[in-house]
Amino acid sequence: MSPKPRSGGNDGTIASNRAAYHNYFVLETIEAGMALYGTEIKSLRSGGANLREGFIRIANGEAWLVNVHISPYEGGNVRNHEPDRERKLLLHKAEIIAMATKAKQKGLTMVPLRIYWSKNRAKLEIGLAKGKRQYDKREAIAARDARREMDRARKTRV
Repeated sequence: MSPKPRSGGNDGTIASNRAAYHNYFVLETIEAGMALYGTEIKSLRSGGANLREGFIRIANGEAWLVNVHISPYEGGNVRNHEPDRERKLLLHKAEIIAMATKAKQKGLTMVPLRIYWSKNRAKLEIGLAKGKRQYDKREAIAARDARREMDRARKTRV
């Protein structure tokens, strides 16, 4: 039996980008593998990742994860990984082409949504997203507050 991941919630989530849901409308999601070093995997097992400023860049027919911070492994040595390096995403060529064409035609952005464990492998959930305007963000906040107030009222009534 394989060991359970030590970090994240019940679904195996290592890190999530909650700011992406605040700043974008996520229209579609895609699962991708990542080419990582051993010390990066060990750091992910201890929960050391930050997706907040990350994005996906397509260059020369390859997808790259840019601006994602994976903390250096504490037990590492001189050959520890670079925390902010660009990481290659493992996708089929057809998936890369489809993502790139949708992003260009519809004016969408590719953002990392979460890193999670799937069969003891670190996977990245990529979202094809459209940017929210300021008034969209305010509407979302107002709806969330209204839902919270209704839940409170329901709780006190019971």
